[in-house]
Amino acid sequence: MRVTREGNLLQLTWLPGIFPVNCYLVEEQQELTLIDAAMPFSVKGILAEAAKLNKPITRIVLTHAHDDHVGALDELKKQLPNAKVYISERDSALLAGDRSLRAGEPRTPIKGSVPKKVTTRADVLLHEGDTIGSLRAISTPGHTPGSMSFLDQRSGAVIAGDAFQTFRRTVVAGTVVPWFPFPALATWNKQLALASARKLLQTEPALLAVGHGDLLISPAGKISQAIKRAEQLQKGRN
Repeated sequence: MRVTREGNLLQLTWLPGIFPVNCYLVEEQQELTLIDAAMPFSVKGILAEAAKLNKPITRIVLTHAHDDHVGALDELKKQLPNAKVYISERDSALLAGDRSLRAGEPRTPIKGSVPKKVTTRADVLLHEGDTIGSLRAISTPGHTPGSMSFLDQRSGAVIAGDAFQTFRRTVVAGTVVPWFPFPALATWNKQLALASARKLLQTEPALLAVGHGDLLISPAGKISQAIKRAEQLQKGRN
């Protein structure tokens, strides 16, 4: 496991050069918030890093309900029974294995590896603008119907799940990157993903943290390029 720290944010990465999977510890004054739960084998590394900080993990916040973001959830909840689990109200259905679409949603099929064996359910269902410690929830549908990103209001860091990837190239969800197409192939709706990318750019993030790839400091330029690329691809299909 590789650990990268920027201010109050710690990025924990498994398989960094092959198939990078990230989760994040957000350090508060007295406690830690874990964003995403990575893979089943990630439990030991997450708990060990928290122990080094000598602070309890009191919240487990999920950006969305794909297996590579919730893989360690059941075991973490077992070992941290007092930690509250947070997910968007919309993706709480995916966490329960329900791929059905709701009224008014685009009819594109939900893609990606939706959990079949995760038994943990959320304690708190999130909506746009909710606060979790120092974080503000931002609804960023596209990769999944209920994907959420989180803005650290102290630092301006945005933890965006799979709204973007930065591994091999910085792109909007749904844009295929050669040799690492997996986030794109798991994206539900490219039009909504593009709208969510524009929304995140408007937050003027000081740092972008994603599910797959390195941290980006002062990311506006690369985000803008990624948005332009997605716009060009979508226009080409119309």
